[in-house]
Formats: sequence, structure tokens, C-alpha cells
Amino acid sequence: MVQGFIFDRADGGGRRVINWVEGAPHKAFWTVTKVPEDKCIPVGTFRCSVCGFLESYARPEFAVK
Repeated sequence: MVQGFIFDRADGGGRRVINWVEGAPHKAFWTVTKVPEDKCIPVGTFRCSVCGFLESYARPEFAVK
């Protein structure tokens, strides 16, 4: 397992796929966190249709196409 954090960047109230970023978040001057675009891995989540259990994975193939 590798430490990281979930990054949600919905500019202007839009909807986006969340991303996982390796390492600890670093505070930026104008924004809450500074995240290089090449470090973002999209997150896909699967839900059990019976019990509702959620399981998430950070994988490049979950990027918006």
C-alpha cells in the first residue's frame, strides 16, 4: 500500500471524476493543495447492488473518455 489522498477539483460547480494522488498534500499559496497533473490517477468505484458496499480503485483506465 502507498500513502496518498483523494483530490476533488470541481471548478465552477462542475462535476469531475475524483483523483488519487500519491504522497501527502502540500499547501499552495492560492489553493488548498498543490497537485501536479501527472500525479493524478482517476478513481473508479464499484457498488454491490444487494448491500450497497462500495469498493474504489485508482487506475488510469477510469479517466474520462
